[in-house]
Amino acid sequence: MAISTARELYTQIVRALPLTERLRLAALILDDLAQSDVAIVEASDTWSEQDQLDVAAFSIQYAARLYPDEEPT
Repeated sequence: MAISTARELYTQIVRALPLTERLRLAALILDDLAQSDVAIVEASDTWSEQDQLDVAAFSIQYAARLYPDEEPT
């Protein structure tokens, strides 16, 4: 059976590995990507400063709803 997609590879092979081996594989993949000279992040995949401010504001509002009686430190 030929594997043609990353999802098929994961489903058929990687998911069957023990957790430690999956973590080791993930580290190997990330190390390999970090050492490559190929830019794989497109500008459309990055967060603008406004995006970052929006998510920070949302996070603060969400935390305030979860912990309404706590004073900020």
